[in-house]
Amino acid sequence: MSDPRFVYVLQLADTCLIHAQRLGEWCGHAPVLEEDLALSNMALDLLGQARGLLTYAGQLEGAGRDEDQLAFLREERDYRNLVLVELPNAVASPSDGSGGRDFALTTLRNAAVSIWLELLYERLQTSADAELAGIAAKSLKEVRYHRQHSSDWVVRLGDGTAESQGRMKAALAVLTPYFNELFSAEGVEGVAPAWREVEGEWRARWATLMAEATLRLPRDSALQPQGHCGVHSEHMGHLLATMQHLQRTYPGGVW
Repeated sequence: MSDPRFVYVLQLADTCLIHAQRLGEWCGHAPVLEEDLALSNMALDLLGQARGLLTYAGQLEGAGRDEDQLAFLREERDYRNLVLVELPNAVASPSDGSGGRDFALTTLRNAAVSIWLELLYERLQTSADAELAGIAAKSLKEVRYHRQHSSDWVVRLGDGTAESQGRMKAALAVLTPYFNELFSAEGVEGVAPAWREVEGEWRARWATLMAEATLRLPRDSALQPQGHCGVHSEHMGHLLATMQHLQRTYPGGVW
């Protein structure tokens, strides 16, 4: 992983891939049919972005690995996604009857990641790397929709009933410490911005959204997650076991 371009592309690709996996877990389980379709479609959008980025990462690596091998046949420490996206879709334990899913947490996380991706893709579409610029330009329209859709739900739930606001507050308390990682990775000169370059605008947009949702921002956290460096939470291994099961059971299998 000595090529900084390869590392950077992998960080974006893995974040999109794992975020897609978590959103896809809602298929057949969303609170209303419209959201079942919306969450599944957003997961597919992110999977498409991950495919493009992983294909390019494989070309940069030059080791003959394609998108499927990079997606399914790496060890946990080789993934470079944000810890934020690997967290389960729940605030509480699955034993509480929720089935391990909390719509408030999923919606809030989707809004945070969508704003972040939108800001990065806006900058990457003018990259000197034509391949990366093309992927960013194609993806930008999708993440703008994701941001709008999830932000509407954040406001609707945060400024809704006592129960919906309580769930949003609980989700915000869980997720906020992991937001610091959104600004941690280094950039590649002339090719890709350091993540800290979007911090000011991200925090401004997030504060505006929280105000619209009548949610109070928690205190800043000292936590510094390191998923983008390959250091993950205890949830990542369980997620990969599910995600990689078929490919590892039938290596090289095709439809």
